[in-house]
Amino acid sequence: MIDRIIAKLPEAWRGPAELVAGPIAWVPVLQQMLIGFFFESQSGWIAAMKYIFLLFPVFLGIVAVWCTGLSVYTLPFRSGRTRFVSLILLAWWDAALSVWLYWVGMVRVVGMMLGWALGLSRLAVRLVVGFVRDIVGTPFTMSSTLMRSYLQPGVPWLAFLMLLFWCGLEAAVFTYTLEPRVAMLVADLTGTDDSRFTVPVLYLLVLTLIMASFACVQALVDAVRKRDSKFLAQIIGIELFAMFFEVMFLYRGVVEVTMPWVARNNAALVATAALGWLGVRGLTWFLFGQYGTPPLLALIARQPLTEMDAPRSSALRSEPFWRPAMDDFRRDLDWLHIKSDEMLEILALPVVHLLGAALNFAMILTASRPVFNLPFRSLKEVTETRDMETTIQLEPRKQVSL
Repeated sequence: MIDRIIAKLPEAWRGPAELVAGPIAWVPVLQQMLIGFFFESQSGWIAAMKYIFLLFPVFLGIVAVWCTGLSVYTLPFRSGRTRFVSLILLAWWDAALSVWLYWVGMVRVVGMMLGWALGLSRLAVRLVVGFVRDIVGTPFTMSSTLMRSYLQPGVPWLAFLMLLFWCGLEAAVFTYTLEPRVAMLVADLTGTDDSRFTVPVLYLLVLTLIMASFACVQALVDAVRKRDSKFLAQIIGIELFAMFFEVMFLYRGVVEVTMPWVARNNAALVATAALGWLGVRGLTWFLFGQYGTPPLLALIARQPLTEMDAPRSSALRSEPFWRPAMDDFRRDLDWLHIKSDEMLEILALPVVHLLGAALNFAMILTASRPVFNLPFRSLKEVTETRDMETTIQLEPRKQVSL
């Protein structure tokens, strides 16, 4: 462009014009070559590497060359020429240092990204493993927590489990013996032969009655221990009605299936069923029923076994379950904010060094002093520019008195 302008001048002025434009005549050619260097790339990866590692240093170099070339024209009019030349040389030194820090910073950014990627991958693996572990262990944890909240240490676990198993087994036997009669009764009442829900409903009903039978025996034992005559009479009556119901509707069917020769005599059938009920209840009660029934009732009533263990159970439930998770979430947010600030500083400082060096060249050309002290140790030094105006104020020229 400068050559075109000189070519348009008269021939007598071309020689002096070329001499005057000599310090900056080659800068546009160099600038055009550098711009072409970025547009000529064989692949996208090479273009990306050029833009990442060379774009800002080339920009700083162009600004430095222009400012240095233009400063040559200001030397005859400056008073502190030695200091001005020293500032230009120091600016070039800061520019070279800024370029080096930029490249080192880019390598540091790549290393940090790789470290973050490895750290995040490890964190993801740990989260997945922990999630799978929690999913697998959730049933055991929930059952353990439930039992700790309802039942305190010292509970006869073996008797409790044996009682549940026996109730389920006895309900299955009675359901099997009662199912044909109940299905026939349901068919007569509904007028259909659909008995899909008969067996599950009958099993749940019989299971509830058997557990209620053990509860009645426990109430009878408690009344005898407390020697409450009025309540004892009531519970004896209830126990007799319970015995009558189980003998007539449950045990009699079992006796008819297992001992058909006894079923011919109704009195013998009822007596055998009653003796069977007494034998089964007595054997199961003294083996595990007297130990397993209190935990079963406590579980149904959601009460501790003893009063002294109640404060301990409430203390276990005093802290909300979501509070530890919220505390961990807050700590993760604080850590993320700190790391994001560090990452922002690591990404910004290399570029800010180059921009600061370019601005120093421009300020030396216009105000004969740099505006930044390079290199920066943190972004805080860049943002603290309140006193910048006082540092770049030009001294007023002395008025020449006539």
